[in-house]
Amino acid sequence: MYPKPYIEYLVHFHGDRDYFECHEVLEEYWKEDPPGQRKIHWVGLIQIAVGLYHYRRSNWKGAHRMISNALAILEEEKDALLSLGLNPEKTTELLRKRSKDIENKRPYKSINLPLEDSDLLKTCIEYCENHQLQWGHPSDLSNDFLIHKHSLRDRSDVIAERKNSLIRKQQKTDEA
Repeated sequence: MYPKPYIEYLVHFHGDRDYFECHEVLEEYWKEDPPGQRKIHWVGLIQIAVGLYHYRRSNWKGAHRMISNALAILEEEKDALLSLGLNPEKTTELLRKRSKDIENKRPYKSINLPLEDSDLLKTCIEYCENHQLQWGHPSDLSNDFLIHKHSLRDRSDVIAERKNSLIRKQQKTDEA
């Protein structure tokens, strides 16, 4: 019923708190639709993850911008949130509270999105168990790789794919 990347997003969000990976899996899914047909609610969810990634790193400006953008989008996407098994009112209220925490530079604290679909919750918890993760466990703030993943991860595959993409675009241009 739900797209696999969305379930993976939820598992990373609530299981290992890998917000960087949340962003990666959902952005790839979002990009599968043609540019004029992409659904904005995915952007809102991606921005929640990016905002929390920044927040956990005490990047107050980036965190506030992302959470504010997510809130603006998701306040307009209540039907989409419902279709994703989320409570829209609780989601937007949670984002408002987190935005205030960021504005006041309060220490990072993990949050759980308000899932209301018990079958979705069960699926996500089982996925966590199968991957040795604990659903709802707080972020491991001592895990430097998790906290600074954007600068510590291996990007060789991304760089290679970008290079191949440029080569393909150039070949198309040369053929035209």
